[in-house]
Amino acid sequence: MAVSVAAAAGRLRRAIRRSPQWRGPSRRALSSEAPPIQAAAVRDAFLSFFRDRHGHRLVPSASVRPRGDPSLLFVNAGMNQFKPIFLGTVDPRSEMAGFQRVANSQKCVRAGGRHSDLEDVGRDLSHHTFFEMLGNWAFRGVYFKEEACSMAWELLTQVYGIPEDRLWVSYFGGDSKAGLGPDLESRDIWLNLGVPASRMLSFGPQENFWEMGDTGPCGPCTEIHYDLAGGVGAPQLVELWNLVFMQHNREADGSLQPLPQRHVDTGMGLERLLAVLQGRRSTYDTDLFSPLLNAIHQGCGAPPYSGRVGAADEGHTDTAYRVVADHIRTLSICIADGVAPGMSGAPLVLRRILRRAVRFSTELLRAPPGFLGSLVPVVVETLGGAYPELQRNSAQIASLVSEDEAAFLASLQRGRRIIERTLRRLGPSDVFPAEVAWSLSLSGNLGLPLDLVELMLEEKGVQLDSAGLERLAQEEAQHRARQAEPVQEQGLRLDVHALGELQRQGVPPTDDSPKYNYSLRPSGGYEFGTCEAQVLQLYTEDGTAVASVGEGQRCGLLLDKTNFYAEQGGQASDRGYLVRVGLQDVLFPVARAQVCGGFILHEVAAPECLKVGDQVQLHVDEAWRLSCMEKHTAVHLLNWALRQTLGPGTEQRGSHLNPEWLRFDVATQAPLTPEQLRAVEGTVQKAVGQDEAVYVEEVALARTARVPGLRSLDEVYPDPVRVVSVGVPVAQALNPASQAALQTSVELCCGTHLLRTGALGDLVIIGERQLAKGTTRLLAITGEQAQQAREVGQSLAQEVEAAAARLSQGSRDVVEAQRLSKDMGRLTDAVDTAVMPQWQRRELQATLKALRRRANTAVRKLEMGQAAQKTQELLQRHSEGPLIVDTVYAESLSVLVKVVRQLCKQAPSTSVLLLSPQPLGQVLCACQVAQSATPAFTAEAWALAVCSHMGGKAWGSRVVAQGTGSTADLDAALSTARAYALNKL
Repeated sequence: MAVSVAAAAGRLRRAIRRSPQWRGPSRRALSSEAPPIQAAAVRDAFLSFFRDRHGHRLVPSASVRPRGDPSLLFVNAGMNQFKPIFLGTVDPRSEMAGFQRVANSQKCVRAGGRHSDLEDVGRDLSHHTFFEMLGNWAFRGVYFKEEACSMAWELLTQVYGIPEDRLWVSYFGGDSKAGLGPDLESRDIWLNLGVPASRMLSFGPQENFWEMGDTGPCGPCTEIHYDLAGGVGAPQLVELWNLVFMQHNREADGSLQPLPQRHVDTGMGLERLLAVLQGRRSTYDTDLFSPLLNAIHQGCGAPPYSGRVGAADEGHTDTAYRVVADHIRTLSICIADGVAPGMSGAPLVLRRILRRAVRFSTELLRAPPGFLGSLVPVVVETLGGAYPELQRNSAQIASLVSEDEAAFLASLQRGRRIIERTLRRLGPSDVFPAEVAWSLSLSGNLGLPLDLVELMLEEKGVQLDSAGLERLAQEEAQHRARQAEPVQEQGLRLDVHALGELQRQGVPPTDDSPKYNYSLRPSGGYEFGTCEAQVLQLYTEDGTAVASVGEGQRCGLLLDKTNFYAEQGGQASDRGYLVRVGLQDVLFPVARAQVCGGFILHEVAAPECLKVGDQVQLHVDEAWRLSCMEKHTAVHLLNWALRQTLGPGTEQRGSHLNPEWLRFDVATQAPLTPEQLRAVEGTVQKAVGQDEAVYVEEVALARTARVPGLRSLDEVYPDPVRVVSVGVPVAQALNPASQAALQTSVELCCGTHLLRTGALGDLVIIGERQLAKGTTRLLAITGEQAQQAREVGQSLAQEVEAAAARLSQGSRDVVEAQRLSKDMGRLTDAVDTAVMPQWQRRELQATLKALRRRANTAVRKLEMGQAAQKTQELLQRHSEGPLIVDTVYAESLSVLVKVVRQLCKQAPSTSVLLLSPQPLGQVLCACQVAQSATPAFTAEAWALAVCSHMGGKAWGSRVVAQGTGSTADLDAALSTARAYALNKL
């Protein structure tokens, strides 16, 4: 909670006086003495200053998990939660609509996506994946540049006591290409505040013009910098605070238009501010990090942290300290906000962060197993006061970190041995093979992040084959794209002759029962068993049986048994790897497995020799398999939910699933309504929420013949057959008297399934289309992806609701009405393309269609009214004659054309050309030629002559035309227009 600003300022000033002066690069060992200024006091002083002195409302930090914003993996700036205000889409009835002056400390994560600091963390003394952004905002012009700059200067110099002569400022120096002049207003404000011109810098748009995205609100910014050199020698400036003045809007065509309402958006990193106030060269030497660095030293027994970087950091020990300290903060914050390590999006990035932390702690700091989880209480101690969700979830965070650390350690150790073995075989100038790196990566088999593999090689002075890696990534992307509409891929297969030869030799079918060998851990995670097998036969790519294959060969592999699931029943094949018994450090990647006449053929890339008779150990890609298990159980629940909603006669027409999505074809008499789609999802959600057990049992096929409600497809099933029943034991489900199969999902199935429905998390139907008359194809996602889709849908629904409320309030002018109409169009595009619940998409599409019709009608009415007014003004200025050439202000080209049309309607024998100057130097042009003046005189040629003079373009017909250009000399453009017309007339 923010304390009194006076008390906080007094404590800080006293502490500043005790702070040591700047030293050279950080090389100190940590001491037990507490830093003179505490981070909590600095944070509280900021919040108290804006609340108590300047009447700002304090709002809590948003979760680092963006709600309904698919453009972001994580919240990475303080302004993210206020985007609806900046975009003008905030619901006028919401609490946020009333925000005027706001301040907070926002949790931010910059890892993955466009703004990522992940790979820089540890290499220097300042980068972090998690940081706190102190910010203040003024919405709708409640204050602007002068007040924002004055407040910032007052806080830094009077409250925090930073000497004025250590502060520099930069401002926007203009952009001639965009027609923007320098921000002299900000410059003059700083001069009036006492900043000398010698400590002011002007920069172009790259440094001092901030944009939210390709379109949307933007504006010049001014930055406050701190001079580390303190006047000794050349200045060494670090940015402290960025003040953004949103006064323009970047349109879809790239042009800039003034915003009807201006905003202030400022941001200052707490970690960097704290380093300045504590007199440190490194953010890692502040009290936000020193407790963690001490805990790492005590828990690992590594040499004390001494702040070294680059070549001076022998053994990369200090780099490892910084990586582990940063990453455990990020992990703790993200998990507390509901983002757990996973397989896609933000969870995948968090998985990379966790695995990087494990590698640096175990290999470089020699940490004992379970070490990372022991650091969580230290994070809670330093940040829990500001962010109480850390305290509430402390035990869960530590447990999850420890479990994932333990699961990754074996892979890390094997990956290191594989790297070392591969390096021994390379020549001095050889690059590290892309295929080996890929097999080690999150995209391959062992789950080592590729950036971590590259870093491990960099430490040994070896370069990775990046071109080969890019090729493999493209192949993977193409493979995933092909899965979107599955077709039978032409992989390795056994033809009739090969199958006949196997039968002649008496080779029994492959025992694939080990694929069902998995169980639930007490923590809720899954444990998958390995499988040892013998190589029975090898095949080249053309199907020839061989006794051995050599290095680099792609081959088909037949084993006596396997734990790989071969593609069948609509479920995608497993992938993973195998190793030869006795040679554990060579991975043979398995790309897929196929069923061929009762035999399972594994498609393998052989990095070394493999021969018939070899003993191998098989490892499935556990994350891939688990995702397929989720989707297959979801298919069964979806099938049952459709029957519950549409009737017991509803029939499945087919399905396909992979780790990312599931596709389900169902027989329907008509397209599903939004209400039916929503009901189906609700039925699945209920089963997931109840976390029901999934029972699986092999029974005689005859026992399943006359069970009411039992689902099966028109396929040939083995005998005995596997029965999958949700919530009811198989024996009970197959009892005809129980009617259980009518009340829950019971199906014949050879696939792999979850053992409890709760792990599914959620299911969302995101697409629906008619394949043919009577067949509907549904596309669905599960788990974290489904939750994100719901959040996107909810966010878009709120935007549509807000737009409807704004439309009901009415528009004051044409610009506001046009902006609202454009917002409706943007929302329509967003709803059409978003990954969101299909039922909600259909509802919002219908709502938006009606709203756009109303918005366009409102625009037309306002434009006609404005055009009529301006027409009368022009008629009063011009006596009757064959020509009117003039300027008039119109808020859009559409209005200008309407003015021209109304003028010509009231004066049919007059030809009219009007120019309308716009902000930033743009000029609009519209003209109409009287019927009596054609064909020698055409509107299109007239507009082209004038717009070409202005360096622009024109388009239209012989009678009516329009165009745009840019000029500072309107009189010259008008003279050109008159001269051209008089020449033709």
